[in-house]
Amino acid sequence: MPLLDERPTTSFAAPRSTFAPAPAERRGVRRDRVRLLVADGTRGITHTRFTHLTDHLQAGDVVVVNDSATVAGQLDAVSDRHGPVVLHVAAPLPDGTWVVEVRRAPDADRAVLDARPGDRLAVAAGLVQVELLAAYPRTSSPTGDGNRLWQATVSGDMAAVARHYGRPISYGYLADRYPLSDYQTVFGHRPGSAEMPSAGRPFTDELVTRLVARGVMVAPVTLHTGVSSQEAGEAPQDERFEVTAATASVVNAAKATGGRVVAVGTTVTRALESAVETSSGVTRVVASRGWTSRVVSPADPPRVVDGLITGWHDPEASHLLLVEAVAGAELTQRAYAAATEARYLWHEFGDAALLLPSAG
Repeated sequence: MPLLDERPTTSFAAPRSTFAPAPAERRGVRRDRVRLLVADGTRGITHTRFTHLTDHLQAGDVVVVNDSATVAGQLDAVSDRHGPVVLHVAAPLPDGTWVVEVRRAPDADRAVLDARPGDRLAVAAGLVQVELLAAYPRTSSPTGDGNRLWQATVSGDMAAVARHYGRPISYGYLADRYPLSDYQTVFGHRPGSAEMPSAGRPFTDELVTRLVARGVMVAPVTLHTGVSSQEAGEAPQDERFEVTAATASVVNAAKATGGRVVAVGTTVTRALESAVETSSGVTRVVASRGWTSRVVSPADPPRVVDGLITGWHDPEASHLLLVEAVAGAELTQRAYAAATEARYLWHEFGDAALLLPSAG
């Protein structure tokens, strides 16, 4: 993967014991009762529960959500050189090839970094054959040395085999394997995400109803996520997205009337900021779809997103650069210091943050 020129300035150490080992419901907690840290540029740090999100938003704000649904993207495979491995299926490409990642069996705890072009993997007893073509994107190491993502040819019906034999992508810090239903949000109805757009997971139908009753608008975009296991300093991969004319209109209207645009997750931020155009000094969101390589960072900050609902990210991750770009480095540092001290839970089934650099 290509490297980023920037590094986050936020410094913290999240102990492994604070990685959420299971979905909230399987820990005896309702989805919307996970902890929520509110970092407000005016009011400071507040510790609360996600169900109280309505207390921190106001009429005229718009909450933008990702309506992509998670697919089963993890499959057991056998490599002709490495034996049993775990295959993460990231995305189909327009030319019929796929983006994949090869990880160590049995729990996908590490990427296999010595894969090579020409390696072949058998999936589901050979129903699907995968051959690694080249590092993805092509600007990565051509030898594969240290490379994680691959462009690969696929013989057989990968989508059908994944539906039948696959499971949700998971990593070694989870206590067990969980069904695909645990990896869905209430907004997801367009299958395509290799990994759950997890910032939306704490929402419930009841909470959405209370937001709307308060005068907070809720609008969808689509961004089908790739694999999120970037190493420190790696840029995110290109991802498929769509922002409709209806959502663009809602966002533009909120901006025009002083409302805040609060993105639910880094995926939503990336999609919205990929649909921004400036003409005659006016910046607005326009209907857009396709593949985005946009990397939101302090060097290339957001132009329409004012606030962010998100989970907690690892040090030096590209997602953390996006958080700093939205919230500012100082507020991000305060939030992460408070979350670490209070032992908030990390990763896709963990606790949440609401970052509001502007009080609105």
